Amino acid sequence: MISVQGLTLRYGKRILFEDVNLKFTPGNCYGIIGANGAGKSTFLRILSGDEDSHQGEIAIGEGCRLAVLKQDHNAFNDQTVLNTVIMGHADLHRVMQERDAIYAKEDFTDEDGVRSSELEAEFADLGGWEAEAEAGQLLSGLGVDATMLQRPMKDLEDNHKVRVLLAQALFGNPDVLLLDEPTNGLDAYSVVWLEEFLMDFKNTVIVISHDRHFLNRVCTHIVDIDFSKMSMYTGNYDFWYQSSQLVLKQLKDENKRKEDKVKELKEFIQRFSSNASKAKQATSRKKLLDKIAPEEIKPSTRRYPYIHFKMDREAGNDILNVEKLSHQVEEGLGFQGVSFNVAKGDKIALSGHPVLSSALLQILSGELPQSVGQIKWGVTIQVANFPANYDGEFDCDYNLIDWLRQFSREKEEGYIRGFLGRMLFSGEEGLKKVRVLSGGEKVRLILSRMMLSGANFLLFDEPTNHLDLESITSLNEGLKEYKGNIIIKSRDHELIQTVCNRIIEIKPEGNADYMGTYDEFLEKVKAEAVQAR
Repeated sequence: MISVQGLTLRYGKRILFEDVNLKFTPGNCYGIIGANGAGKSTFLRILSGDEDSHQGEIAIGEGCRLAVLKQDHNAFNDQTVLNTVIMGHADLHRVMQERDAIYAKEDFTDEDGVRSSELEAEFADLGGWEAEAEAGQLLSGLGVDATMLQRPMKDLEDNHKVRVLLAQALFGNPDVLLLDEPTNGLDAYSVVWLEEFLMDFKNTVIVISHDRHFLNRVCTHIVDIDFSKMSMYTGNYDFWYQSSQLVLKQLKDENKRKEDKVKELKEFIQRFSSNASKAKQATSRKKLLDKIAPEEIKPSTRRYPYIHFKMDREAGNDILNVEKLSHQVEEGLGFQGVSFNVAKGDKIALSGHPVLSSALLQILSGELPQSVGQIKWGVTIQVANFPANYDGEFDCDYNLIDWLRQFSREKEEGYIRGFLGRMLFSGEEGLKKVRVLSGGEKVRLILSRMMLSGANFLLFDEPTNHLDLESITSLNEGLKEYKGNIIIKSRDHELIQTVCNRIIEIKPEGNADYMGTYDEFLEKVKAEAVQAR
C-alpha cells in the first residue's frame, strides 16, 4: 500500500499540489488524469522518490518493491535485452551478478563456497530459476522476438526499446507499478496484451495514459488532478467523465433554480416594500433572499477545443478508387497490389505495418509521388490532410493569426481570432510566432486549417499524437459528427472504434478489407491467428 499524507508542492508562487491525502491499495489500478501541466508525471516522480522537493509524507509498505517505467530509452544501451529486463528486479540482478562473479574466479576459496551457497538460496527465493523464462514471455507478449534477447539495447529501434523497458517494469511481480504512458510505441496487439496483463495483476498499479480505451479497460479508480487538488473516484474513465458531467449539470441546474428564485424575490420586494399591507411579507422575503446564494462553479483547468468539420459541398457517388497500387518505402519494405474502393459515408481506419500505412496516406495526399497503380478521385471530392510530419509548415515568421489567415476565405482579424479562441488560443496568444509552438499547439493549428477547408474527404496520420485527453475527446466527437469520408491511421483505440465503419489492413502483399468496428476486426484477426496455429 502507498499512503500520501499532506502532499504539497510549490514552484515559486505556483501551487502544483496542496494538502493531498490519498491511499493506493493492492488489487486496484489507478488512472491519473488532469490537464497538461497539472502535475501527473511529477506526482509519479514523487511516489518513486525521484522528486523530493515536496512537503508531506509518502509512506510505502515495508518490504514493498516498486517498479517504474523508465523514460530514458538509451539508459541501458550497454546491456543486452534480456539483462535489461532482469535489471527491473534490482535484488535479483545484484544476486546474479555477485554469484556469477564468484563462479568466474579461478581461485575459488572455502569462503566463496559458503557465500555462493547463500546466494544460490537467495537466487531461488527471488525466482531466479524462472527469470529468463518470465522475461521471454513478457517480451513476446509485447512483440519482441526471442531472437533479440541477446542483442545489445543500442542496436534496437526506439519502438523496441520502449517495449523492453516496459517488460523491465513488469518483470518479477512488483508490489507497485508506476507507469507513465505505457502504451506509447505499442501496436494494437501489444496494447491488448498489456491490458489483459494489468487486469490480472494482483498488486497496485498507478498509470498515466491519454488512451481512453486503455483507461476504461484497466482502471478500477480515477485520480483527477484539478485546482491543485487530487480527488479519487471509483470506476473507470468513462464513469468518471459521465459522473463529473452529471454533477456539473446538476450544480448548474440548481444555480439556475436559485437565480430564478432570487429574481422572483427581488421583484416582490421592489414591488411591495413601500406598500404598508405587504411590508411584512417583503421583509420576510428579504431575509429569505439573503440566505439564497448560488454555488460558486469554478471553471475547470481542463479546456476542450471546439472541433467541428463542415463540408462546403456534398460528395457525389464517385469518391475514391485505388487500383493495384504499389510502393517501395525502402529496401525490403513496401507494398504491392493495394486495391480498394471508397463508398459514400465510409470512415476507414488503416491497420497493419505503420510505415506502409503512412506511405499510403502520403501517396493519397500527394506528399509522395505515385509509382505503380491508379488513384482516381471523384470530381466532387475536396481533400484535407493531416500529415505525420508537419514541423516544416511552421518554420516561418508568421504569428498564429497570419498563419491561419492564409487558409481562410474570411480574412478579417476578428474572425480569425474568434476561430483561434475556439481552438484554445486566446488574446495575445494570437500574436505568438508559430515556430515556437508546442507539439499540441501545432496539432490544433493543423486541425484548424482542415476545418477552414470545408473538405468532404479527410486524411489523418496519427492526429492524436501530442494532444491531451480533452483535445482527443473533442476530435473524437468532431469526427463522429462529420458527414464526409475519412481515412485515418491512429493508435487511439476509442477513436477508431467509435468513428470508423471499416478497417483496411495494409500488408506487403496487398491489403485486406474488413467491414465493421475495430473491436470486431481485432477479434477476427485474433481468431485467424489461432486457427493458423
